Amino acid sequence: MTPVDDSPPPAAAPRAAGLPRRLLRPAAAVLSGLLLYASFPPRTVWWLVLPGFALLGWVLHGRRPRAAFGLGLLSGLGFMLPLLHWTGEDVGPVPWLALAVAEGLFIAVGCLGIAAVTRLAYWPVWAAAVWTLDEAVRARIPFGGFPWGKIAFGQSESPFLPLAALGGTPLLSFAVVLCGFGLCEAVRRIMAYRSTGKIPRAAVAGAVASVLVPIAGALAALPLVDDSAENGTATVAAIQGNVPRLGLDFNAQRRAVLDNHARRTAELAEEVKAGKEKQPDFVLWPENSSDLDPYLNTDARQVIDDAVKAIGAPTVVGSVVEKGSDSLRNTLIEWDPDRGPVDTYDKRHIQPFGEYMPMRTVARFFSEDVDRVQREFVPGTEVGVFDLAGTKVGLVTCYEAAFDDAVRDTVKHGGQMIAVPSNNATFGRSEMTYQQLAMSQVRAVEHGRAVVVPVTSGVSAVIRPDGTIVEKSGMFTPAALVDEVPLRSSLTPATRMGPLPEGVIALLALAGLGWVGVSAVRARRAHGAGK
Repeated sequence: MTPVDDSPPPAAAPRAAGLPRRLLRPAAAVLSGLLLYASFPPRTVWWLVLPGFALLGWVLHGRRPRAAFGLGLLSGLGFMLPLLHWTGEDVGPVPWLALAVAEGLFIAVGCLGIAAVTRLAYWPVWAAAVWTLDEAVRARIPFGGFPWGKIAFGQSESPFLPLAALGGTPLLSFAVVLCGFGLCEAVRRIMAYRSTGKIPRAAVAGAVASVLVPIAGALAALPLVDDSAENGTATVAAIQGNVPRLGLDFNAQRRAVLDNHARRTAELAEEVKAGKEKQPDFVLWPENSSDLDPYLNTDARQVIDDAVKAIGAPTVVGSVVEKGSDSLRNTLIEWDPDRGPVDTYDKRHIQPFGEYMPMRTVARFFSEDVDRVQREFVPGTEVGVFDLAGTKVGLVTCYEAAFDDAVRDTVKHGGQMIAVPSNNATFGRSEMTYQQLAMSQVRAVEHGRAVVVPVTSGVSAVIRPDGTIVEKSGMFTPAALVDEVPLRSSLTPATRMGPLPEGVIALLALAGLGWVGVSAVRARRAHGAGK
């Protein structure tokens, strides 16, 4: 059984100069969220996540439910409002605010649980598990979930990153949060010693372990990070054709977008003939590189076919394909220079309020832009792995990179490398593209695979299996990245175990919350018996 922490409480934090005491914790809650946000790309100050969680731990420690919920909401808004600002880039502030508040409410509920388990001994362990459970719930509900803001995705440049290869993004999040809460507990114990002169050895040992074990685990996981070419190499070209203009209206110029990608591919073919670039084994175009359905539009088919024949290599083309009279599919097409389209992958995790419109009447209350989505997309059901010139390439379309199962499935189905064709033009020059690129870096380490990210407008990139970016384009410029990437077939522990680490951490969180509930019931019974 997990004992309740009955060691002497540390001394209260000193009153901040000029700040009323009742505002100290709310201000600290907001600051903790801002620190979490600041730890995410494009900034490289990943370590800010640690004081962020240390501060959140102090804010929530011992708080009653109502206070914990309010403080958790302030922290969640401090985190999510700036992190998700890009969602309002072209549709105005209301959808952005609605999404940020919804995500902030999820965090507030999680903080209720965190405050509850701070009453237990070794509370940083239980609290980190509750946060990770909260991330798991957010990644699944509602409408298939929204994993953006998972702490693991802010650790693409962090020494904790090797833990992704051991237990995936859930373990990486858990370890980082545990270290932050451990720092909080260590400071609390130092303050208690200064106040009382006593050292509760078990509590101090727990605080130290909460900090050191995640660090030691990350060091121990380093041998799992390997970028060697187990199955040889493949020369890959990622085409970034660029779009005519920023924003949602780029879709109105579908032919121009297609022509841009065909033109840049033809230019690459000339560079290859001139000896300026290596002949690619295959070529990757981005999501939405041809929003004209080449199965129905003969002009689009001809443009694609000419470009693919010019480069003389199998090419993955991102297209919008009609599915019946009233629905569409976001489809990646394998286009052979001799045989034309030979295989397809339909995006499985489609974006609510972007590719389809749940609760249309309610959504219209927040933004009239919902009516731009007149024909909704339908999700695919099959895992995408293309055989491109003998290389098994796992396919993850844009938004899907945020979902653990979508990426893992491609590797378990034989993917020797991963491609993430994306379209971020709607979000302009915002931080979104860098946040998504960081996800691909984490996925590279998690599954031990090279990841190539072709994007319509940038940032396109080539990522090694150790998470290192070796080629990167600029924003809103045509580009062709050509690189020789290692191919691999071994599976990391994270890939092999799949959702198991997340399930274990969730059970740990539920065990801690359950014990808090049992203790509360016993306390009420004892109180009643003593009357």
